[in-house]
Amino acid sequence: MASMKYNFDELVLRRHTNCVKWDEAEEEGVIPLWVADMDFRVMPKITEALHRRVDHGIFGYTHVPESYYDAVIRWFRDRHALEGVTREDIIYTSGVVPAISAIVRGLTLPGDKVLVQTPVYNCFFSCIRNQGCLVEENHLVYENNTYSVDWDDFEQKCADSRVRIFLLCNPHNPAGRVWTQEELRRMGEICLKNNVFVISDEIHCELVRPGYRYTPFASVSPDFLKNSATCVAPTKAFNIAGLQIANIIVKDQEKHERIDRAINLHEVCDVNPFGVIATEAAYTDEGYDWLCQLNAYLDQNYQCLLEFFKKRLPAFPVVRLEGTYLVWVDCSVMGKTSKVIVDELYRNYKVWLNDGEMYGERMKPFVRINIACPRSVLEEALPRIEAAFTGS
Repeated sequence: MASMKYNFDELVLRRHTNCVKWDEAEEEGVIPLWVADMDFRVMPKITEALHRRVDHGIFGYTHVPESYYDAVIRWFRDRHALEGVTREDIIYTSGVVPAISAIVRGLTLPGDKVLVQTPVYNCFFSCIRNQGCLVEENHLVYENNTYSVDWDDFEQKCADSRVRIFLLCNPHNPAGRVWTQEELRRMGEICLKNNVFVISDEIHCELVRPGYRYTPFASVSPDFLKNSATCVAPTKAFNIAGLQIANIIVKDQEKHERIDRAINLHEVCDVNPFGVIATEAAYTDEGYDWLCQLNAYLDQNYQCLLEFFKKRLPAFPVVRLEGTYLVWVDCSVMGKTSKVIVDELYRNYKVWLNDGEMYGERMKPFVRINIACPRSVLEEALPRIEAAFTGS
């Protein structure tokens, strides 16, 4: 890693900066490997662009320029082969979670069902229930340290006339899957057959390990582009979640209008100038170079964790990570609930992880580990995890 242009080993002080990840801890000394943001500085080009805007000294209401739409369209066309998207297909908003909530509100009625593949990102449940809809679960099949789709169950759930939307997580958090084009095609065809609209949360799309490739759901087929709303943002990959910016790509005109109306009803139709500027700076050749080095560093962190578990915690299977920086670990051998495991780890060993129950995993105790930190931080946390898991 010595040849890397960017220093991901740098320890940046985040405590006492009103940082959710670090300052939510009740005491000093806790290593936070929970909430999904990274402990790396953003790439210099983003910082430089924001400095220029700050130097202007006035921060009124912002206009989203054509160059912003051009950057988004060009990035997903050139980097991810998503063709056919125009400026008129894009709705900007303050985040992917508000986007999902607004789409569900715009396209459903209270009592409708929204299908999810559990275990899945916890905010999916609140996005659905807050709109008066019901969560329908297609539980993923856990086998051989990875997850796959229960296709019979998926098709059966989609055939339910009350299931109006399938909320896809691509790449999948926390299962770590980067869905293949063949899997996405099968999902999309089943949804088309049953008149189920697809919301695809693709916020983790840039965070893919070597050997895997992210495929936008809407890129698989023109029919899928028309039968979907894709939620994307630069916030996870470029570590700018606090700037609150996201985009909805929706081609169908009638659904576009309904979603746009819901965005306004939810009052998430305005964004701040820093989010716009950072997005344009991120979606560039320099941004691509930074991402390549970031993903290489994250992969080495994953290998570090894998090697540690193999040698010191072999009874704890680590689910194969294909995308995201969120590692999913099976703690069944402990005979405790994931909530108890996480609570004891936090209180007694000062490491903060996420418990699997919050993601709808009720059959086995899993924990989620965020490895997007300098390697020295991860190396400090792993022995504490070992001590907690082994009772030493």
